[in-house]
Amino acid sequence: MASSAMQILAFALALLGVLGATVATLLPNWKVSADVGSNIMTAISQMQGLWMDCTWYSTGVFSCTLKYSVLSLPAYLQTARTTMVLSCMMACLGLCLAALGLKCTRWGGSHRAKGHAAIAAGGCFILAGILCLVPASWFTNEVITTFLDSNVPESSKYEPGGAVYMTFVSAGFLLAGGVIFCLSCPEKRAGQLDYTSTSTSTTFPDKLLQQQINQEQLQRDQLQRDLILREQLQREQKDFEQQTSPNEQSSREQLHRSDKGPQDEAQAADKIQQEKLLQEKPLHEDKGTQQFYSPSRVPPKDARAGYSLQDYV
Repeated sequence: MASSAMQILAFALALLGVLGATVATLLPNWKVSADVGSNIMTAISQMQGLWMDCTWYSTGVFSCTLKYSVLSLPAYLQTARTTMVLSCMMACLGLCLAALGLKCTRWGGSHRAKGHAAIAAGGCFILAGILCLVPASWFTNEVITTFLDSNVPESSKYEPGGAVYMTFVSAGFLLAGGVIFCLSCPEKRAGQLDYTSTSTSTTFPDKLLQQQINQEQLQRDQLQRDLILREQLQREQKDFEQQTSPNEQSSREQLHRSDKGPQDEAQAADKIQQEKLLQEKPLHEDKGTQQFYSPSRVPPKDARAGYSLQDYV
């Protein structure tokens, strides 16, 4: 949390530095002079910048003249132009990288990628601050040297203007923001593990993706082991069946039949007994036609049994 707060502070300082460097590059008051003459149209202030020279008259007229010729400019002025433009470009690049490297944002990739982006942004800010300091220091040195030169007339002496001071302040903001960004994401030592809490896991999509890939790999390994185990069991069963002799198989079949034999015999005995009972039943089962005989009395013979076939004919 402290590291995120420091990054936000560094981003704010760098943003102020970028704005200040851009405004200072465009301002015309890098050096200012006063009391240049005593005419009716007397100028009360004369300013010179990187791109134009402006004059403020006592009558309220304000006129500026652009510096079209680049080769006619002194070396320190050409250097100031180039370095200030490069400083603004590097600072803007640093802002883009810093937006990706902030820990409080959800874009920018993993924790390691954010750390690299923050360090790169800090480097851009430091370079932009150095590029601001070079022209400001050189320009200030030239102005002070010319002002202290006794051979230069009073009307040609200038002093540093507000744009130079703004450049120094902007350079300080850029340097401070760059240093804080570089220190907020120190590189991890060798062998140090990356422990992250579950509450911050949403900011690291690559770690969640890696966990899902690991789980899928474990499931595939488990399925492959199950398939291999099944194949081994099937092979062992086939080998065992091939090793068993035909005699053992026939003995198994006999044992199987012997297990079912008593049940079949019992069923057959029941059927025979039912048939006997059916044969022993009387021919006439009606109560009205059924005749009863005592054991001592011999039942009468059938009269038809005494006749032969010839008698019937």
